[in-house]
Amino acid sequence: MNPVAIVGAAETTQLGRIPDMSMTMLHADAALNAVADAGIKLQDIDGIATAGESPVNLALYLGITPKWTDGTGVGGCSFMLHVRHAAAAIAAGQCETVLITHGESGRSRVGVGGRGMGGRSTLSGQFEAPYGPVGPPTMFTLPYLRYAKTYGVTPEQLATVAVVQREWAGKNPRATFRDPITVDDVLNSRMIAYPFHLLECCLVTDGGGALILTSAERAKDFPTKPVYVIGGGESAETPMVSQMADMTTSRAFSVAGPEAMKDAGIKHDDVDHMMIYDAFAHLPFYGLEDLGFVGRGEAPAFIEEGNTRPGGKLPLNTNGGGLSYMHSGMYGMYALQESVRQLRGTAAAQVDNAKVSLALGVGGMFAASGCVVMSNELP
Repeated sequence: MNPVAIVGAAETTQLGRIPDMSMTMLHADAALNAVADAGIKLQDIDGIATAGESPVNLALYLGITPKWTDGTGVGGCSFMLHVRHAAAAIAAGQCETVLITHGESGRSRVGVGGRGMGGRSTLSGQFEAPYGPVGPPTMFTLPYLRYAKTYGVTPEQLATVAVVQREWAGKNPRATFRDPITVDDVLNSRMIAYPFHLLECCLVTDGGGALILTSAERAKDFPTKPVYVIGGGESAETPMVSQMADMTTSRAFSVAGPEAMKDAGIKHDDVDHMMIYDAFAHLPFYGLEDLGFVGRGEAPAFIEEGNTRPGGKLPLNTNGGGLSYMHSGMYGMYALQESVRQLRGTAAAQVDNAKVSLALGVGGMFAASGCVVMSNELP
């Protein structure tokens, strides 16, 4: 990949409960904050990408006339794909300055349409909905139960993921939950859908974020420290969790992650900081294994031993993740934002000497994946 740089990055002014802003307004708020961060004007933007909101609607709302648009929507990892697509478009000379936005009234539901399993004509509507799933907690359980049985994962090991991420959140003033928790606290929290307890499930919040990308050559003219996009990957497997080829691994992760690392020309030891989309506590297990950071079945012990917590050798989900920081429904943007902060050196829980960050996202219930590798140094 020809390097492009992230020169603007910001989240919405508020996070959590924002009952007086619609989804479109959240997109716009994040966009204006990112524009201010980059020191540019909306009129300087000639490319726009978003998911959950139409890029056409948003371009009109913001007064942007784009040369390039991307409305790719594959769930929470859509923004990782947008970064990859924008990098290609900038390298091809199709546009110069791209705005990528996210905004979601996940909690307050202001300006949001109905949600469900899809119509009867969809694959999930025909072949999964009749059997009773009522949302992500009841679908993500299926692959995890197979994974846990295959590798002998204990309830305590799954709970440890939430405990470790709360440790990171405790360092972050913007995190929704900051108070320390124990493994017993997690296991004693309300059961949502076996084996997931309340504290092993993501938050439901309002908020958003935005990024501004341009060429690495132009980045030196911006006031912010550039964060270079040096690699990207994407893939998809199935919209139905019941049709996964192997429930102990994500085929989409296994393609998108290694592709991004190959594109960036890096090895596992080069990664200083990592974000793995954690809608539920088991997802870091899959991400660490599918990208080859640990062997099959080794991720639960790797996390339990403290390798991903503050002071560990592979800092993971340092904002507190979807379990403790925030999760408006499509979390990928927040993972990207934290990677940018770490590489700028402005994170609340800053990792010392972080030079390379990898952000891995999931869309749907293992339906799709996007992965972006970033660095504060040009390769």
